[in-house]
Amino acid sequence: MKPARHPTALRTAQLLRDAGIDVAVVEFEQATRTSAEAAAAIGCTVAEIAKSVVFRGRDSGLAIVVVASGANRVDEARVAAAVGEPLARADADFVRSATGYAIGGVAPIGYPGTVKLVLDEDLRRFETVWAAAGTPFSVFALTPAQLQEITAAAWVAVRQEARARS
Repeated sequence: MKPARHPTALRTAQLLRDAGIDVAVVEFEQATRTSAEAAAAIGCTVAEIAKSVVFRGRDSGLAIVVVASGANRVDEARVAAAVGEPLARADADFVRSATGYAIGGVAPIGYPGTVKLVLDEDLRRFETVWAAAGTPFSVFALTPAQLQEITAAAWVAVRQEARARS
């Protein structure tokens, strides 16, 4: 890990400071696009990664950003119920235009327009979680309380439960 230098990661660091969160944004030599890659680079568990999963609201057309535990598969029906509309898939172009970030680097803050944001309640069990800082190579650590503070999003049960085998 080294201090962030990428302009997008530096912008995320400034947004965090502006929100009163004084944390270090760091970069890696290798990509941390997936929760497993990020956890391996950081030295934490996959569950401590606050991954951003982006959907498109089928009715509103808005980006719906779910900040979920890296160990969890997101239950789309639960998210749809939480945001009050059905979900559609979001392609890479939509993710970039709606969030300002590329897939694999979507930060939980700093969007160019309105998004609906939901936080996975499973993240609350950790002392520290790690979120993307705007690039697939940059991350920052914060507490779940700080994550909720900077996003003003609700904690929701979004984990898809394991299906019983017959």
